[in-house]
Amino acid sequence: MKNKIYIFGAHSRAQTLATYLCYLDEDIHIEAYFYDNDEENPETIGEIPVFRISEITDIHAINLSPDYPVYLGTRGVFHEKITKVLEKIGFKTIKPVTVEMDLNLRNQYLEKYFANIGREFLKLDKLKNKQKVLLVSTFTASRLTNEISATVYVVKSPFDRPLQQEYSLASYEKEIYAGAVFAGDFPNRLPENALRDDTGDNISDKNKQFCELTALYWLWKHAGEEIIGLAHYRRHFLFPEDWKERMLNNQIDVILPVPLYVAPSVEENFKSRHAPSDWEFMMQYLKENYPEDFPVASKFFKGNLYSPCNMFVMKREVLNTLCTWLFSILFQVATHGGQKDDSYLNRYPGFVSERLISLFFEINREKFKVVYADKNFLP
Repeated sequence: MKNKIYIFGAHSRAQTLATYLCYLDEDIHIEAYFYDNDEENPETIGEIPVFRISEITDIHAINLSPDYPVYLGTRGVFHEKITKVLEKIGFKTIKPVTVEMDLNLRNQYLEKYFANIGREFLKLDKLKNKQKVLLVSTFTASRLTNEISATVYVVKSPFDRPLQQEYSLASYEKEIYAGAVFAGDFPNRLPENALRDDTGDNISDKNKQFCELTALYWLWKHAGEEIIGLAHYRRHFLFPEDWKERMLNNQIDVILPVPLYVAPSVEENFKSRHAPSDWEFMMQYLKENYPEDFPVASKFFKGNLYSPCNMFVMKREVLNTLCTWLFSILFQVATHGGQKDDSYLNRYPGFVSERLISLFFEINREKFKVVYADKNFLP
C-alpha cells in the first residue's frame, strides 16, 4: 500500500526532498506539490500536479486529502507561516523538514546510493581512529600527529552581514579576509592584524566574481601548513575532536562536504540559475584542453551530486594539484563571461568552481582517498 504525501515547495529544495523520500521508501507516493508565492512555478513536476495553496478554498473539490501528511520542503524561516495556512485549510499533519532531518535524509540517501553503484560512502565521523598506522605521503611514521601542521581557514569578507548568533572559532580554525583590497570601502570591518588575501601574489581584486576563491588562491600561494582547509564564517565543518588523527591514521587525502543532490542534473541546475553560455564555454575548454578527462566530466555533470560551498580539507600537495588545474580553467571562464550587471550572477566563477572541485576528485578518484563530513549553517 502506498504512503501518500504532499510536499510544500516546488523548486530545487522540495524536489531534492522528494528524491530522498522516494528513494529511501519505495512505498511513498507524492500526490501533489504546493506553493504560495509569486515566483514562477511549474504546473506539474513530472506528472505530479502543483497547486497554489492560496487559491484552494475546498481541498475536497480538487481531490486533496486532509489526512495525508504535508512535508515542508522550504527554508525553515517560512515554516511557521506555512503551517498556519495549511492548518487553516484543513490539513492535519504538517512535517517541517528541519536542518537535522534534511541532514539525516541526505546521509541515508547517499549511503544507499553509493552502495547501489558499488562504492563506499566514507564519513569522517564514522572512521575509527586506528593506532600505530603508518602515515602516508609527506607524513612519516616517525612524526607525531600533533607535529603535523593543520589549519582550516575560515573565509570572511568586508561585505559580510553580522551573524545572528555568536560563533567561537575551533582551535584548528583561523580567519582570513577575502576581498581585503576593498576593505577601504568598509571602515572598521577589517581587524588591524587580520590575515588578508591582498598581499604578495594575489587576486583579491577579483573577489566580487571569485568569492572565497580569492582566499583560496592566496592560501595556495602563501600558506605553509601540511594540511589546509577552507570553510566560511557561516559554514563550518562538523568534525570530531580527533579529526586530524582520523584523517592521518586512515590515510585520508581529502575531506569534502557531504554531497548535495540537485535536479534535474548538476549541469542543468547551474544553467537554470546562471548564463548557460558560461557553462558551455567551460565544457568546450575542458574538451579542448583536457580531452582525456572530458568523458568523465560529461558523465559527472549529467548526474545529480556534487559537494557544495567550496569547502574542503586536504593535504598540501593535493591542494597544489587542485589549484593548478582549477584556476587555469576559471580564469578562462571569467575572461569569456566577463562582468555581469547583477551582483549574484556576477559570482558565476565561484559557482562554477563548486562543480569543478567535485569533478576534480571524481577524475582522480583512484589517486586520492576522499571522505565526507557534515557542515552547519549559521544564520
